[in-house]
Amino acid sequence: MTTAVEPMVAVRGLTRTYGSGPGTVHALRDVSFDVAPGEMVALVGRSGSGKTTLLNLLGGLDRPDAGTVKVDGTEVTDLDDDGLSRLRRDSVSYVFQTFGLIPALTAAENVGVPLRLRRAPVAERERRVELLLDLVGLREHSRQRPSELSGGQQQRVGIARALAGSPRLLVADEPTGQLDADTGLAVMALLRAIVESEGVTAVVATHDAVMMSLADRVLTIADGHVAG
Repeated sequence: MTTAVEPMVAVRGLTRTYGSGPGTVHALRDVSFDVAPGEMVALVGRSGSGKTTLLNLLGGLDRPDAGTVKVDGTEVTDLDDDGLSRLRRDSVSYVFQTFGLIPALTAAENVGVPLRLRRAPVAERERRVELLLDLVGLREHSRQRPSELSGGQQQRVGIARALAGSPRLLVADEPTGQLDADTGLAVMALLRAIVESEGVTAVVATHDAVMMSLADRVLTIADGHVAG
């Protein structure tokens, strides 16, 4: 008898509305879906369709008006601020379109930030940072600061930093939005490879057809509803 695998992400009846009266925006309407452990899901939809709202709710950056989100068995929507901080430190990591690197820090120091926050021993932190910079092909650029790196290299540093704390869930919001086509393709292929090599689950908001083809599954969001 096969035991059912618990989903890494379980969303039930998620609803989020902004504003009131004539200006009300129904960003999400009764959204439900699961994401399996190790699965890479592409979230697609027009600008303003609710992609970013959904990603923010998955990682506890926003709270829904109704419904629940579970990540790795933890009810995100029930957590207080301290619990949400622990979730983002230990279980969920983000890759942003704008890279979000700290300008004064080197690539290696940026990647090591989550490990410093967890007070990881120095030797362990250095090993993990070196491994991740190798993984994203930037070992030779470890001492360079963001201003000395190309956009594609900065995004690779951002991906390495997101993986530093060995998250269970990686949430990426248009990670190739500021990159040219060739660089974006390389970053997308890297994300796919990392999902497999690190065993991480990923939900990636994108409008790129190549990213969709690399995903295990595509969820389409329109008018606050999700299908796929």
